[in-house]
Amino acid sequence: MEFKNYYEVLGVSRDATADEIKKAFRKLARKYHPDVSKEPDAEKRMKEINEAYAVLSDPEKRAAYDQLAAQGYRSGEEFRPPPGWDAGFEFSSHGFSPHEAAEFSDFFSQLFGGFGGRSRRSSGFRAQGEDHHAKVYLDLADAFTGATRQITLRAPRLDASGHLVLDTRTLNVKIPKGVREGQIIRLAGQGAPGIGGGPPGDLLLEVHFHPHPRFQVQGRDLHMRLAVAPWEAALGAVVPVELPDGVVKVRIPPGAQSGRQLRVRGKGIPSDPPGDLLLTLQVVLPPADTPRARELYETMARELAFDPRAGRT
Repeated sequence: MEFKNYYEVLGVSRDATADEIKKAFRKLARKYHPDVSKEPDAEKRMKEINEAYAVLSDPEKRAAYDQLAAQGYRSGEEFRPPPGWDAGFEFSSHGFSPHEAAEFSDFFSQLFGGFGGRSRRSSGFRAQGEDHHAKVYLDLADAFTGATRQITLRAPRLDASGHLVLDTRTLNVKIPKGVREGQIIRLAGQGAPGIGGGPPGDLLLEVHFHPHPRFQVQGRDLHMRLAVAPWEAALGAVVPVELPDGVVKVRIPPGAQSGRQLRVRGKGIPSDPPGDLLLTLQVVLPPADTPRARELYETMARELAFDPRAGRT
């Protein structure tokens, strides 16, 4: 997948106003619309133009795209969306379904397929405001203890001159103990204002975890690679494993090999039922970098008669 420079497609500057973007789109549409254009690649160009306009004419999509483009991607460069590229933005309900997004390029579909959420239908002159959506990143420890976090969100809008601006607000959010990846935290009344005296919409926060240096999260289970010494693996041992909320002692069975997985039930993310802790053993050899260490290895080589390749093809 290649990165697309939508500003180049429409031939406008990055600080173009909404009116300048619309004018550029109309000018290009008159030139490349397949019904009237004699350009050999009119259909392809019109598709690119429609896609660029779908992003740059929408303040929310444009703000998220601008943040991504500010990381220095060049047009045509191989691209994969980095995790959390759209985190911290507050979006309303003007997204594209994956089916609708599929009509554009893979680049568009990856970024904006499923973007935002569904609108509420109004009835008469009174209607509840739209729900807003945002992705937030939390520390894994918050899932173990629960917490109250200050979360800052940016909501894109156009100012009176048609330039894109970001309104920022900070909320104190109660993080429930046991929260998991992908869970939605609903903040009632924090969405768009109601219409005709209707109640405001809600703010829906989609939870994700910051990458952890030792744990990988799958549902409520935690996965971790556990280093053990050769004598711990050979003889068995009880070793401490530090978790976000304390230490658990894990029994290593005698004769354990690298790659063996141990399951410690109930020591994953707290819940009812809680997740498990899954440990993949990795036997780590001490270096033979002293005369005594070399002597010990030479003794084992003479007396153990061990061939790790015996019976293997």
